[in-house]
Amino acid sequence: MKAEIDLGGESGPRPESVSEFTRRVKTLLESGIRPGWVRGEVSNLRAQASGHVYFSLKDAGAQLSAVMFRGDAIRQSVKVRDGQQVVVYGEVSVYEARGNYQLIVRAVIEDGVGRLQQEFERLKKQLVEEGLFAAERKRPIPRMPATIGFITSPTGAAVQDFIRILLRRGWRGRLVVLPSRVQGEGAGAEMIAMLGLAHELAIFDLLVIGRGGGSLEDLWPFNEELLVRAVAGSRVPVISAVGHEIDFTLCDFGADVRAETPSGAAELISSHFVDSAERAGRAAGAMSAALEGAVERARERLDHARSRLRLLTPAAQVEQGFLRLDDFANRLGSALRATLQRRAHELGEMRARLARASPETRVQLGSHQLLSLYKRLQAASPASVLNRGFAIVRDEKGKPVGRRAAIKPGQRLSAEFRDGSVPVRAEE
Repeated sequence: MKAEIDLGGESGPRPESVSEFTRRVKTLLESGIRPGWVRGEVSNLRAQASGHVYFSLKDAGAQLSAVMFRGDAIRQSVKVRDGQQVVVYGEVSVYEARGNYQLIVRAVIEDGVGRLQQEFERLKKQLVEEGLFAAERKRPIPRMPATIGFITSPTGAAVQDFIRILLRRGWRGRLVVLPSRVQGEGAGAEMIAMLGLAHELAIFDLLVIGRGGGSLEDLWPFNEELLVRAVAGSRVPVISAVGHEIDFTLCDFGADVRAETPSGAAELISSHFVDSAERAGRAAGAMSAALEGAVERARERLDHARSRLRLLTPAAQVEQGFLRLDDFANRLGSALRATLQRRAHELGEMRARLARASPETRVQLGSHQLLSLYKRLQAASPASVLNRGFAIVRDEKGKPVGRRAAIKPGQRLSAEFRDGSVPVRAEE
């Protein structure tokens, strides 16, 4: 029996296109649902460079996409963040290109800290007080792990990035992916089971537990108390590599080492291997250079021995004799010329010294010095001072008076000039 479907003829209804149907849904929703207030927890927050803010509102039973455009975002006094409990006002709209409905948010009011964030802080405080995150419990990770277990989703981007970086850095070792869900109900229990399996296999030098970034709700399995305790109590050193650089989970505090991302964990694990490989490469290069140097030195010694062997032949000995004879003749001629030049130079120096020691020269020098002293004596004599326009004041005994304070009122004095003396008397 065949089922027949009437797609509409001349008198039947015409099928709608996707755009027409979506437009009709948009009209029904936007006209039938009035703007109002909605309470929920912020998740998956994304602030675009354009200024628009995209996020989800969720509670225990549902999730709603929301967008706050730049103009509305600027006016808000509340800074929206992941895990925040808010009450928003807005209207429903349909994004026709994807057929999704969303809430256009016009106003945001903070409604307390989100439930998940509260639970995170409560459990963190409890485990800190228990000493589960104490530094003395941490163990150093092995510098050259031969076998690594990675507890993560085998289909996620995190494990692909992890493997790609290990291969790019040339790491040599064995990586075993211990598959587990890393999001949603039951993910924490699966990861605990994989930790138990790793202990049973007893083949791992190091364990990594992690995934890529996400919202607080997406990463929540890594905040479950049982998983955090299992990570902290692992017999094998554990690196926690959950989310992006800004994401923190309780597993990060319980693990021996926290890596900012799975890629960062791969770089941390392979760093010592890369350093060792570089040192080995440098050592190999040094050994090669040393071998080449030894071969080159041996070749030089061989060439030198060959040259010496050639020099020991009779013809070479005769040739060397001629060369030495010519060399001696040249050296003798050079020595004679150098001796004659040296003697001529010494004779010139002796003539100069004799001229400097001559009495005539010393007499001329003494005459010049005596004349200079005479001129200085004449310049310092009293007559020379009087000739320059000065006068000498003398008291009754003819002694020069050098200070004004030594003269008394009414005292008779004499002033000596270049052409004679004049009697004077001191007054007030």
